[in-house]
Amino acid sequence: MKNLFKLVLLSYLFASHMMAGAQSNNNAYPIKPIKIIVPFGPGGIADLTARVVGQKLSLKLGQSVVIENRPSAGGIVAGETVAKADPDGYTLLLMSNGTAVSSALFQKLPFDPLKDFEPVSTLGYFDIGLFVNQNSPYKNLPELIAFARANPGKLNFASINIGSTQHLSTELFKNLGNLDIQVVPFNGTPAVITALRGGQVDAALEILGPMVPQVKSNAVKLLAVSGKKRSAFFPDISTIEQSGIKDYSASSWNAIAAPAKTPEKVIALLNQAINEVVKDPEVKNKLDEIYVESQGSTPKELKNLLESDIKRWSMVIEKAHIPKQ
Repeated sequence: MKNLFKLVLLSYLFASHMMAGAQSNNNAYPIKPIKIIVPFGPGGIADLTARVVGQKLSLKLGQSVVIENRPSAGGIVAGETVAKADPDGYTLLLMSNGTAVSSALFQKLPFDPLKDFEPVSTLGYFDIGLFVNQNSPYKNLPELIAFARANPGKLNFASINIGSTQHLSTELFKNLGNLDIQVVPFNGTPAVITALRGGQVDAALEILGPMVPQVKSNAVKLLAVSGKKRSAFFPDISTIEQSGIKDYSASSWNAIAAPAKTPEKVIALLNQAINEVVKDPEVKNKLDEIYVESQGSTPKELKNLLESDIKRWSMVIEKAHIPKQ
């Protein structure tokens, strides 16, 4: 009888230990690979940023971080994938200012950018620049603005497709500057570069990174940058606001978000890890190479940024009479 009692007691203790271990494992994070869904194709700034951060994040968390590209119009496929994923921290979204643009541009999305995601942290910011041909008569942005005001409808600005960040940044420039300029859409940045170099257009608002080689080869000139402050990469170049367009700001950014209802402790762990990663000198150097200024944030700061951008781009779309898709 004693032996039977001991056997039952040992079995109970073993089962309790196993249950405690299982509960501990359920509470642990991460215990398997993490996916970051990127709403753009390979090789772009968002993709490269995610890979640089993801590589270092995997070392910090002790699990693989896999980058999965799901490009589509407005980032809808990537957003829907993450919004419908289990809220366990293993499927994350590479969020960007493009998320805010989509919220403003599309009549209906299969997700709500403000309700269906838990913001984690920003990864970095990258400016848009205002460029002209190297032989342009405009030596600085105030000269170009003065000509535009004196000659309504005479200046042509190149931009990529309607509804893109570059296009809306140009519309914001028109609106805040009260300028009558023509916006000419092209099907991609290479076509914008060709038109600008060939003198078919007078100026262009384009993401800084792809244009830097053109600046360094003296094919085009950078007159101003779009952020609230001067670019760390071109500290001698004024912002558009400093050049005469009050309240202008149109920086692009990348960030990480998780599905709504992801546990707070998982969000907090990811936030801390990401903020440490983007401060890492190796990560900063790699992002510098693609002209991204690495910068983390709190979840609240990211939420405020998203809300602010949705409001701004909604106003631009409405005033430019851009039809919702």
